[in-house]
Amino acid sequence: MKTLASFGALLAALALAAPAFAAVPVTLKMNAVDADGVVTLGEIFDGAGQAGLTPVATRPQASVMLNAQAVRLAAARAGLDWANAEGLRTIVVSGGAPAVSGSAVAARGNVDVLTWARSIPAGEIVQPTDLVWGKAALAPADAPNDPDAVIGLAARRPLRAGAAVAARDVSAPQVIKANEVVTLTYDNGGVSLALQAKALSGGAVGETINVQNVTSKKTVQAVVTGPGQAAVGPQAEQLKLNRSTRVALR
Repeated sequence: MKTLASFGALLAALALAAPAFAAVPVTLKMNAVDADGVVTLGEIFDGAGQAGLTPVATRPQASVMLNAQAVRLAAARAGLDWANAEGLRTIVVSGGAPAVSGSAVAARGNVDVLTWARSIPAGEIVQPTDLVWGKAALAPADAPNDPDAVIGLAARRPLRAGAAVAARDVSAPQVIKANEVVTLTYDNGGVSLALQAKALSGGAVGETINVQNVTSKKTVQAVVTGPGQAAVGPQAEQLKLNRSTRVALR
């Protein structure tokens, strides 16, 4: 009888202690980024806490694809619970340096990198005064070596002062907005035509967008040539060729 009582007390104690060992729920980050080549749970999940320091894989190249089930099991062993409600099969982790403040970069880093001198809203054009050289422990994989590589381009998303500059932060500024009425031109062998069309999407100079003839409602692809201007025909094909050549040379 004493043994049964002791066993019952043990079960009760374990039941009370169980919540302390409950797995901590975590959520998958929208963009998993690794800075040093060793992927940890904290770089994959939000809310990982101290378990976030647990390594799960190495990243020998620019990015690595991880088996979602293997990552889930690794998280479980570290006391984390990822439900994977989306049923993902793979998780992609890309390389890059984390955004840090300018003071922190200078204090601990020894790599010269361009940093943002101020916070820049999405869509704003980068000016020469928006860039300043700083120090970082590790430069982003696509860090530009020349300020001219980003000056005149538009911020693709809000950029934070002090963060290291990456080429993926910017893109060519859009000169045509979606639903804007533009002039669509055709030039070939001395024959020139122009008509009004509605842009179905925005675009930068050299990009291909869909436009709709205002009169016939027919939709065609055109190349953006300037603010409110797009072209079709041989001129457009040459512009696309020039753009692809410039991209290949970068």
